[in-house]
Amino acid sequence: MVLATIKPLINKNLIIMNNRNYIKALVGCACLFALACTKKTSTTLITDTDFSNSTQVRVYLATVNASRNLIYVDGNPLNGSLLSSGGLFPASGLYGAKIPTGIKEFLVRDTLPTTTQQPLAFSQNMASGATYTIFVYDTITTPKQKTVATNIVIPADTSARLRFANFVFSRNAVPAVDVFSKRRNINLFTNVAVTDVSSFIPVPSSFNDTLFLREAGTTTQLAVLNGINLTQKRSYTVVFRGSYALTTGGTARAISVFTDY
Repeated sequence: MVLATIKPLINKNLIIMNNRNYIKALVGCACLFALACTKKTSTTLITDTDFSNSTQVRVYLATVNASRNLIYVDGNPLNGSLLSSGGLFPASGLYGAKIPTGIKEFLVRDTLPTTTQQPLAFSQNMASGATYTIFVYDTITTPKQKTVATNIVIPADTSARLRFANFVFSRNAVPAVDVFSKRRNINLFTNVAVTDVSSFIPVPSSFNDTLFLREAGTTTQLAVLNGINLTQKRSYTVVFRGSYALTTGGTARAISVFTDY
């Protein structure tokens, strides 16, 4: 009688175990089927180099005491990271930000509600296939801008290309400047006035140099850029910015360089 009682229980447990195994097998098959049917997606990124119907724009913020700045184009924010004095957007990469062509409404402003910085609004006609650099300068109470064409020409040899932009701030008239190469013992740029931007010139690449910024026609030194070492076939901009009268502190006159291409 004991055997007769146990036997149905054994059979019942075997059925349950078989059902569980069957369900597990079905689930496993379904997973394998799903994996087999999943479309593989390539992770290769394709660089967009077609600028025929757009404009490339870089923005350099030379405005003294500026911080937390956003740039808007037709009401849409252009940059994600906030810019401060000496900031560049885009900060890296071989091209500027890509925007549609035509007349565009720009706005540069501080994002802090209680800021004393005045918003800077201006219109700019952006030509198809062109590249521009927008320099924002002066002070936060009287911000200004200058848009210049950035004519990228890739050298056929191993040289690099360099230009100079003078956006130092002073409430009083200040002398134009020369940019002197220590290693070459020559002036690369001469008599560049405030708000002037020179054309690109060829310079040696992989050539560790020191640039001295001087009052035009003199050896009176205003700022120094150490260790400038340019990559071949690339284009660069050297900028003079800050408060002309100050030699120390966060707003002191300074010289820096950024890559255009």
